[in-house]
Amino acid sequence: MRLFVSVDLPPSLTEAVAEVQAPLREAAGLTLTDPAQAHVSLKFLGETPRSRVGRIRSAIEATLDEVALDPFEATFAGVGAFPSPEYIRVVWLGVTDGGDELTRLHESIEDRLVSQGFDPEDHEFTPHVTLARMNHAASKALVQQYLEEQDPSAGTTTVEEIRLTESERGEGGPVYSTVERFPL
Repeated sequence: MRLFVSVDLPPSLTEAVAEVQAPLREAAGLTLTDPAQAHVSLKFLGETPRSRVGRIRSAIEATLDEVALDPFEATFAGVGAFPSPEYIRVVWLGVTDGGDELTRLHESIEDRLVSQGFDPEDHEFTPHVTLARMNHAASKALVQQYLEEQDPSAGTTTVEEIRLTESERGEGGPVYSTVERFPL
């Protein structure tokens, strides 16, 4: 199983995420993500034996007890690129309100799952929704212009749960399915 821990955006924001992506549709070298699968990854676990799901579940439950967050509002706005606008691999939609709460969740999940043998993140956590991946730089200038000129918002939602999510490779890109939900 290829797993990650996520906060999924609700279907009510799918159209807004698609609108944020719209200026990028014609950019050569970009692969847009499916707006219906928009999410914030809190921790990527990678290939994981099914036998470890119980320990992951316990770690997530302990995290939620420790962090003790009530449902909170998250606003998805602003765009950026990883690792930088000069060398673009990922174009993302940011998180304004709710970013601190998502970071607290990430840090606690990271600590607990690294202690179980999962690899630590090799970069600082930035709460975001991936909009597109750059495969080659044919439209780099167009993407840079988008990053400089656009300040879109996809809206606000109440974060009420986190999910353990499985990613399976499909012909049209990854297909995500919820393994388990964890209410805040």
